[in-house]
Amino acid sequence: MAEKITSLQVAQRAGVSQSAVSRVFTPGASVSKKTADKVRKAARELGYRPNVLARAMVKGQSRIIGLVVGYLDNYFYPKAMELLSTSLQEQGYHLLIFMAPQTGENIDGVMDEILDYQVDGIVLASVAMSSEISSRCQQAGVPVVLFNRNQDIDGITSVTSDNYAGGRKVAEFLLAAGHEKIGYIAGWVGASTQRDREAGFRAALHQAGRDIDAYEIGNFNTETARQAARNMFDTAPEKRPDALFVANDHMAIATLDVLRFELGLRVPEDVSVIGYDDVPPASWPAYNLTTMRQRARTMVDETVNALMEHIQSPDIARPRRVAIDGPLIVRTSARLPQGWTPKG
Repeated sequence: MAEKITSLQVAQRAGVSQSAVSRVFTPGASVSKKTADKVRKAARELGYRPNVLARAMVKGQSRIIGLVVGYLDNYFYPKAMELLSTSLQEQGYHLLIFMAPQTGENIDGVMDEILDYQVDGIVLASVAMSSEISSRCQQAGVPVVLFNRNQDIDGITSVTSDNYAGGRKVAEFLLAAGHEKIGYIAGWVGASTQRDREAGFRAALHQAGRDIDAYEIGNFNTETARQAARNMFDTAPEKRPDALFVANDHMAIATLDVLRFELGLRVPEDVSVIGYDDVPPASWPAYNLTTMRQRARTMVDETVNALMEHIQSPDIARPRRVAIDGPLIVRTSARLPQGWTPKG
């Protein structure tokens, strides 16, 4: 293995001091164009690359944000991660991604590893955390933002869509379309997204004197959602639901496949299906799924703004809970209410 080139060797090659080399590779540092040109030329010739992480450690800032994500099966998270990475790069930061169980089990080890990397902030996406972990992060001076999750923990900022309002909108739409038996396929019961979507959905039904007529748990998992759909429709035709709210698009797409290709049902003639997220495949002609849209870009912007506030002004920044409203995107997988016309 070739020996690693040092800044001292670059300085000797360029005929400048070692501190001059450091200034050339430090954003915003004062250095003449002549010196910079000589140093960069010597660096190219020698194959030198500055150790950005080591330099950042000396300054007490790594310029790294740790992202903990529970699962990537849902198209929503890869898209959100792309937006998050791009937005942070514009602020001079980079993402370091860690995978952890969404249930929060064994997350302690993951968090220890993240803190060892001296990250400047942490984003937890689709992952639960404990008060103890929160306290450890606060003691280490590392701000944490929950993305697409909400927990009752002091000192933690959370950014979500308004899941409760979204659940209400779905119920109101299905009721307006005159559905008689309404089913619900839930996500993982430990997730605030699942809890709030179901709560809003039930609240709107109860307000109309109705309730959920069929209930299964899909755990935000493709195969579990497929089986949930099979279980729900394994009954006499007159007892089957004529409408389904599925707690995210990932499960809704799996449900559509079961309904149409395994059970031979027509969508929306026999059963309406509505999802949540508005991931890219939802608009594909094969699914054309009616769904609640999560405003991923707005959620990411709020997350990055909160992180920057906590990093740059830790004594002033205050934790907050952000819930972003989203629209119901009407396509062809759900029956339209009589006289309904698109808004806007």
